[in-house]
Amino acid sequence: MTEKINIDIIILSYAKSDELKQTTIDTINTLIESENPDKISFNILVIESNKNLKPYQFEHTTTLYTDVPFGYNRYMNIGIKATSNPYVCLCNNDLIFHRGWASAILEQMALDADLLSVNPYCEIAHSATIPADGSNIISTIPGILVGWCLFFKREMLKVTGYFDERFIFWYADNDYGNTMEKHRIKHALVTSSKVTHIGSQSHFILNDAERFEYTYGQYLYYDLKWIGKNPLSYFFKRSLLPVFRYLFMGRDHSKTRRFGFRALARLYGGIK
Repeated sequence: MTEKINIDIIILSYAKSDELKQTTIDTINTLIESENPDKISFNILVIESNKNLKPYQFEHTTTLYTDVPFGYNRYMNIGIKATSNPYVCLCNNDLIFHRGWASAILEQMALDADLLSVNPYCEIAHSATIPADGSNIISTIPGILVGWCLFFKREMLKVTGYFDERFIFWYADNDYGNTMEKHRIKHALVTSSKVTHIGSQSHFILNDAERFEYTYGQYLYYDLKWIGKNPLSYFFKRSLLPVFRYLFMGRDHSKTRRFGFRALARLYGGIK
């Protein structure tokens, strides 16, 4: 009899509204229904950012509330340290898990011992450029490597260490991909594994100041860590950041500020 495989699923949730709470519930329900529980067991840890929901526990999960300030990598590290199974999957709360998604990943990892990290295939994000033909696309290019569902062997952390907590939101997946490249860790998009990323409204709950800091405000550190070979370029971008923030905050109120925002955005990772 084949031994049951245990997978730690870490989901970040911000159930600030009934709609967002239901989004997390729907994600969990599709996950539970996606595999035969006699063969694969999901240990689901939800890290919930809405403290007002406490002590509510999402069904089928351990729901954790923390007083630590939000950071995507920071919260994922909390989840990783609170779990111990040999496989780990880091998830957004706005996913649809299709039948056999985890089985497909485990099958590919069994066939290729060097494959330590993967993404599942999303028909929304990938179908325009990548066919779901059952192949594995070995790449860490953004768009192939996506941060909304990352599955890896826990042993990988012995090489990479925990995630860089300076990345609060944007560029966390870019940093992950660059880390894979740096340590020559094999990452693949497994097209036989299907998980749909439907997208939620969590990003739009933030006010403009929070949205700027979580997005474009992250670029300078990413630039310093991975790109900034020219100190003058880095200090130039840092000096312009207050101007960029000003233009971003007023982009919907003035054509001039919108034009300025779009022009400067190219320095900070482009318009996303």
